[in-house]
Amino acid sequence: MVSRVIPVDPFDLVIFGGTGDLARRKILPGLYRRMAAGQMPDTARIIGAARGEIDDSGYRQMVRDAIQTFIPKDAIDAKTLDSFLERLGYVQIDAKGDGGWSDLKAKMRSGMVHAFYFSVAPSLFGTLAERLHKFDMAGPDARIVVEKPFGHDLESARALNDSLAAHFDETQIYRIDHYLGKETVQNLMAVRFGNVLFEPLWNGQYVDHIQITVAETVGVGGRGAYYDRSGAMRDMVQNHLMQLLCLIAMEPPSRFDPDAVRDEKLKVIRALTPVEPHHLVRGQYDVSGTEPSYRDDAENPRSRTESFIALKTHIANWRWAGVPFYLRTGKKLRARTSEIAVIFKPTPHSIFGEASSAHRNILSIRLQPNEGIEMFVTIKEPGPGGMRLVDVPLDMSFAEALGPDGEDVPDAYERLIMDVIRGNQTLFMRGDEVEAAWAWTDPIIAGWETRGDVPKTYDAGSNGPEDALMLLHRDNRRWREIRG
Repeated sequence: MVSRVIPVDPFDLVIFGGTGDLARRKILPGLYRRMAAGQMPDTARIIGAARGEIDDSGYRQMVRDAIQTFIPKDAIDAKTLDSFLERLGYVQIDAKGDGGWSDLKAKMRSGMVHAFYFSVAPSLFGTLAERLHKFDMAGPDARIVVEKPFGHDLESARALNDSLAAHFDETQIYRIDHYLGKETVQNLMAVRFGNVLFEPLWNGQYVDHIQITVAETVGVGGRGAYYDRSGAMRDMVQNHLMQLLCLIAMEPPSRFDPDAVRDEKLKVIRALTPVEPHHLVRGQYDVSGTEPSYRDDAENPRSRTESFIALKTHIANWRWAGVPFYLRTGKKLRARTSEIAVIFKPTPHSIFGEASSAHRNILSIRLQPNEGIEMFVTIKEPGPGGMRLVDVPLDMSFAEALGPDGEDVPDAYERLIMDVIRGNQTLFMRGDEVEAAWAWTDPIIAGWETRGDVPKTYDAGSNGPEDALMLLHRDNRRWREIRG
């Protein structure tokens, strides 16, 4: 099945930090793929803006190299690539001064969407917003895209929101979280709100608990200095896992509209209960074979920053009363996987004996590495020998329908950038969401800092600290296996 591609309106997209790693790895290859798919209009134009002293030709060569590096060769068409590169321009710009801003303004065309992607350090967000306003590029049709982290705590998040709001309306600000651009995340909303089968069961009467896991096999590597100031709580839980929790737990919005969806997500965050110290496990990967420890990667032999975190929380409302939500994320774990698992309660009365109580219906939403949805149901194991029960998956993934290689499924960044051009903020975080998430996160961090907690060590390639297993064992539950 070939996806139906609807072209977006003509646009000028400026990528601040247009020579940086994110631009080369994700943004520019994603834009090329959207052009190859027929979604980019002929009049679209992309302008790189950075400190480097190069001209348009040099920038186009850099982008050509990036696309040939980060897109498989058999997915690149020479004519399409040449056409894409013709749309590119470059401006050398001083983010903190006035140099280059008049040149950038001269390149912007009237009568089309103006989008500005801030692929730079968060410390420059306010400065860029101020410069766009000063040089009269912050008009009502302008849109800005900002990358996480959205602050380091509640105070800095508020300051960041205020600096952006001084020059742009909230409807013009797109806080991007690439997890929300994944096909399966959006399919989660379709499964929940487009099927009468699931919504009646989506509550504490039928759901035993929910697990959200984001496991990575890589360490902090070259990000050690940044990560040591952040940690798993700030880097992953406050944004990625929080957003997944909101989508799995929110009430049905009145309509599929940006503010209606985000209003319901905000209610979930505000209803989250505080995390008790005994419901929290922090870990730090240790030396394993030839693999360096976290402290080696961070170049900080006394670091107390967590590379793993697991916690238990509740949502204080009628729908989820009594249902625990278990969240975990970490680096250097056994496999790379992201999954939301809804574990339903056992049948109220079993006619098959005590052994059947171990069988549960589970809805598994996989975000990576193989996006898809599975519903585990209990059936009789085939063959003679009596009534032996076994759990089997009903696979609701869409990979086969979209082609053997999933070539028709846009990357998360591709989809989200096109949503910016369309003016659709549904999959982007609103300022009050960000602040509410920090308001819940900050006391947890302050608590372990006050107690002087030290992360538990765990072997690289494991499932994390043993204490994380006990977090569920104490509740007579167990984590789902981390598998790629």
